[in-house]
Amino acid sequence: MHDRSPLGVADVSDAELAVIVGRSFGLAEGGEDGSVELLDSAATVSPYDLEALTTAGRYRVRGHARTAAGDRPFSFFVKVVQSWARTPAFAFVPREMQEMALASFPWDVEPRIYRSDLASRLPPGLRMPTAYAVVDIDDESAAMWIEEIDAVDAAWGKERFVNAARLLGRLAGSERVRATATAGRGDGQRLVRSYAEGRVAHQIIPALRSDDLWSHPLMTGTFDDELRADLLSAVHDLDAIVEELESAPVATLHGDACTNNLLVQRTGDDLVLIDFGFWGEGPVGFDLGQLMVGEIQTGDRPASDLLFLEPECLAAYVDGLAQEGFAADLDTVRRAHALQMLLFSGLSSPPLEHLNSPPTEELRRWTAERAAAARIMVDLAHTT
Repeated sequence: MHDRSPLGVADVSDAELAVIVGRSFGLAEGGEDGSVELLDSAATVSPYDLEALTTAGRYRVRGHARTAAGDRPFSFFVKVVQSWARTPAFAFVPREMQEMALASFPWDVEPRIYRSDLASRLPPGLRMPTAYAVVDIDDESAAMWIEEIDAVDAAWGKERFVNAARLLGRLAGSERVRATATAGRGDGQRLVRSYAEGRVAHQIIPALRSDDLWSHPLMTGTFDDELRADLLSAVHDLDAIVEELESAPVATLHGDACTNNLLVQRTGDDLVLIDFGFWGEGPVGFDLGQLMVGEIQTGDRPASDLLFLEPECLAAYVDGLAQEGFAADLDTVRRAHALQMLLFSGLSSPPLEHLNSPPTEELRRWTAERAAAARIMVDLAHTT
């Protein structure tokens, strides 16, 4: 009747689950008065294709409960996060870099966001799942019991992208939202420098400077000599890029505002924000890049769509900023956005994660699209 074994250490007692269920039903006492009787419950693993360093598991918990009003079903999405020091990947981080690596990917940002009042501060058109419980498992892990969103796998056309860009602009510029920024990464422009001094300096630059990368079968015929020279020129200018971004206006950022993290509901017009692990502050325009480039990076959208989307999404984002009274003109945002796309997406566009994979036709097609996207990002940085 109750099989929640897939949750492992993230499970709660039946009494605790009854309280969580009562909160989800909107009961005045939240089930703490014994007014909720669990009838059955089961947990299943929720599959997810993309690896996340601090995510230990994703689950769905469903069942039925009895209240004074009758028997009702319940459902939750349970996400378990942990320090990535506990993952096998951390063993490959050089000892001298481990402290910086942990600081770059803090595991506890998302639990703090779900414990905050961000949901009441989001601009109209955006919402987040309701959190019914955030349970500390130990000092380096927690489980979030949140609303299960009835999302649909909807196609993202220009209109949806432009709407999302405007909403992200409002989020970035909102003073009400800004009050929660320190619940995440409250280090302002440090985000840029830490990324440049971390992943870029220790992983990406050595790869870009290696002849072995450029002679790899996936790279030949996709990343040409001109693009190689332009990416290496950006590496040479890295300090100047970081300094310029550190002088840009500071705004609130989601940090990973790709389409996978902006859910389209089956009913209701609001986009639902999820995955707050990179929430915080940073240069204005940050979220624009991942919104438009995310599906290109995963191979789900052609690079040419970046040219198609960028002008209108940029204008919509700036309009969203203006609606919130945030002072930043189009040229300022365009420049910051262009440099951030180059730094966070363009420099890492070579298929570093697939260099040991067979160079299949599908991988070559994907690499060619990433090369085309990198070309667009380089050109955008040059022309702003």
